[in-house]
Amino acid sequence: MGKSKEISQDLRKKCIPPQVWFILGRNFQDMIIPASGNKCGPAEYKSNTGQCCPMCGKGLVVRKDCTLESSTSCIPCTGQTYMNAANGLDKCFPCSPCDPGQGLYILMACTTTSNSICHVLNGYYCTSSSAGNECTFALRHTLCSPGQRVKVPGTKTTDTVCEECQHGSYSQHGVNCTAWTDCKAIGQYKTEDGSQTRDVVCGKSEESLRNRAIVLVPSSVLLFVVFIFVLFVTKGKETKENQLSPKLPVEETGFHERSPVAVEELHSETIPQL
Repeated sequence: MGKSKEISQDLRKKCIPPQVWFILGRNFQDMIIPASGNKCGPAEYKSNTGQCCPMCGKGLVVRKDCTLESSTSCIPCTGQTYMNAANGLDKCFPCSPCDPGQGLYILMACTTTSNSICHVLNGYYCTSSSAGNECTFALRHTLCSPGQRVKVPGTKTTDTVCEECQHGSYSQHGVNCTAWTDCKAIGQYKTEDGSQTRDVVCGKSEESLRNRAIVLVPSSVLLFVVFIFVLFVTKGKETKENQLSPKLPVEETGFHERSPVAVEELHSETIPQL
């Protein structure tokens, strides 16, 4: 019995060096003795029991913590979720929706290992960003009012800057300020003042109206004289024609009594004397 024990110890010493036994002993001690403080390695996490367990990789999360008999059990992210680093978490992160109602659209779709990349819609500017400097909310650019102009156009990160139109200019649509029309330059005069939202109103100049009157009045008089002359000539022709044309007897209708003298005269004219 004593001899067999000595033989087994000799075989163990010959087959396994002491350094190996020391290393195995240390590893076994680490497995059964919980870690304390921050002794877990960079690729490990501390479980609820205080034991250091291997982390799950990107796109995975912890399904079950490690034990003395088994390592960490991991499961992949599903649906609109992701995990972008090695971790000891039990839930994946939700993907950013890039909601158009928040002025965003999807520039790059979400995967199991990376989040969605959102970008700002045209006509919007970002007002809120994440820690990774990704926009999470955007607002529509301000529209300048009538009477204003766009001083600085809006960008993806800044809003539009508006400016009031200066005196002597106007803007109907809030884009650019336009100078009031110079009525004298076009041969007219101002009939109504302009404002920040509308142009001045021009009318014909007094000199132009006077020149037109000088031309129109004599022309009207001349036309009137010609009209009267034509009227008299036409009337004269009608009178002359009436005088030259013979008068035709007018047929009388109905019974009229004649005087005896007239009947006798008529009888004497119609019956020849013997």
